[in-house]
Parts: sequence; C-alpha cells; structure tokens
Amino acid sequence: MENALFNNTSIISWLQYFSDNTDIDLEHVKILDITKKNKNLIPTCEVHRCVLVFTEAGHADIFYRMYNAGLGECTVIYNEGSEPVGPIKRDSVSNMIDRGINASAGMIILNPNARATMRFGIDNRTLAKGSVKYVGSEIRAIILSKMQIEEGKNICAISAESIVVEAGLMNGEGTIIAVEYNKNDAAALEENVEQFGLNNVTIIDHIDDETLKGLPVPDVTMLVASASMEQEIACLLKLNPEMEFVIYTLDFVLAASMIEKCKALCLSDPEIIQVCVSKVTSRHNVDVQPAPWIISFKAGA
Repeated sequence: MENALFNNTSIISWLQYFSDNTDIDLEHVKILDITKKNKNLIPTCEVHRCVLVFTEAGHADIFYRMYNAGLGECTVIYNEGSEPVGPIKRDSVSNMIDRGINASAGMIILNPNARATMRFGIDNRTLAKGSVKYVGSEIRAIILSKMQIEEGKNICAISAESIVVEAGLMNGEGTIIAVEYNKNDAAALEENVEQFGLNNVTIIDHIDDETLKGLPVPDVTMLVASASMEQEIACLLKLNPEMEFVIYTLDFVLAASMIEKCKALCLSDPEIIQVCVSKVTSRHNVDVQPAPWIISFKAGA
C-alpha cells in the first residue's frame, strides 16, 4: 500500500472529509480507485447510488464520457486541490462535461437512477454495429451462467465479442482477454469497449505463448468452436492446468465429438446442452433462432 497513490491513510482522510461536509451515509458508499488498472468507472456508477472515486490527474474527458454513457444527471461532490480540505462543491455531470481532472483527488458521484442489479443478457441493440453477428441475449445469458463469473476471475473470450462486453461489466476486478482474429470484429469490439467504459479488456489477435506473455492467467475460457480450437485449448492448458472451458457451436457432430476429445486430453467429461429460443413476432409468427450446443468442462477435475 505504501506505493499506492491512495493508501489506507489517505482513503480514511477523504472519508472523514466527506463525512464532515455532507449528509451522505458512508455505510452505503462504494469505493473505487481508478488509479489502479482495470477499474471501470461508468459501469460502477450505473449500479451504485453512491461511489467514492479516487483518480489521478490527466482524465481530460472523464465527465464527457460519463455524460455520453447516460450519466448526465449524476451529482459530483468534490473540492479543489489534491487534499481533503476546503469548501465542498456540488454540480451535475452534465454541467461538467468540459472539465477534466487536473489533480489527484477523491470525489463522490451520486446516481439516483442506479440499477439495483448488474446487466445480464443485455439487448443486442445496445451493442455497436459492425461485421459481428451477435448471439441472442437469452443464449448469451446462459453462456455467462456456465462461465460462473465472479469478481476477480480472469477470463479469456475467443471470437466472442458480446461475451467480452458483459463479462467486463460484471467483473470489474478481473481481466478479460479478448481474442479477435478478424480486424473488423476487433474494431467493433474496441467501439463497444469505449461505449461501455470498460478498462479491464485487453484485445489480442491470436492465441500463443507470446501473445499471452505478461497477461493475467485466465481462470475460464469461452470460445466459439473453430478449426484452431484444439490448438487454443492446448496453449491455454499450459498456462492453467485447471482451466474451465465453455464452448459454443452450431455443429452437432463437433459437440458429440467433445466427449472423445476430452478423454484424449485427460479432461473431465463435458456437459453438453442444446439451447433453443423461439420468439413470437408482432405478426403472430414464430421466429426460431439458431439452436447452439454449449459445452462446458474443467481441466484437472
């Protein structure tokens, strides 16, 4: 903690300052230090009514980005300078879009419209358009449940753009390694990362020992089945012999073959399920969506 910009002593000082100068119940404050890597400001403010944010100087467009994400009605409580002293100030994010952060400091962000729950199975219409054909939100919700995402879990997602976005939103304490072989798909993902204010996503263009060097070791990998799948699994198992895997495919033959493939790799018996989603349209027709196979298993089990 000694080398951190905000250590325990400074955090307590800022808490005391806001306690003395506001009527906010600090019991319900979410503390977020965005001077540390992978901390997501916008998703945190979307789901918490009161966030104590610690930031360093240099965020020139921080309030503009919040406003652009629909957080313009949030109230910012702050002071001038880097120390928890002096007069307290209040203003809305919408009135601060031309301001940046010119000193390391703490500030409180109040969001009266915060959601009570995290997004899960977000609507595809909220995602950036591009060459990507996103999996349906209902199927994505099932995939995410199979991944058993929890705070601090490091995730690898291969050719799974919408999974990357939701995993990044749900898991602010972990790193999401996104593997995108196609440049257009990578560009669409970068747009989504910007749109949703995600700082915990790292995009690489393929899987091998070199591209994964220096990145957090994944705990779980979600991948869309492809010709390179076995090479990808083998590479990831070298990093984490207890890796969890979730695979998406529309190919029944491949899904059925996973039982033998897992045996050959000395992996646990896979759970193989098929998901079918049908929707009734406004014209009273039934729209049957593609029915993928979802395969999940854990190495070392």
